Amino acid sequence: MDLLADYRRATMFFEAGDPSGAARLLEPIVDAEPGNAAVRQLLARAYFQSAQLNRAEEQLRELVDRDPSDHYAHHVLGRTLERLNRHSDALRHLRIAAAMYAANDDYRVALERVETRLGGTR
Repeated sequence: MDLLADYRRATMFFEAGDPSGAARLLEPIVDAEPGNAAVRQLLARAYFQSAQLNRAEEQLRELVDRDPSDHYAHHVLGRTLERLNRHSDALRHLRIAAAMYAANDDYRVALERVETRLGGTR
């Protein structure tokens, strides 16, 4: 198995709008390289884009556990939990992401949306 070639193919699938195809290529790479955050992040995004939200959550929690300072992983985990209608759980991760990278409007908008959904800033 040529992991780099498969990763590049998976990236092309993802960018071409086929996140499920990308995930199929990325799963064995993550198994072979479990510490590779870039591969795991792309797999999480592929799961998120293909509405495999429980699988996305699993990958994103692994990323956050390995690197609590990964603001992007916190943001996507928060968005994943939001899509799963777990707004209270999402709020924590969206707040962390927004605090770590306050200049990102996407982070702020997602946080405000969940806060509004929960009826304030709990």
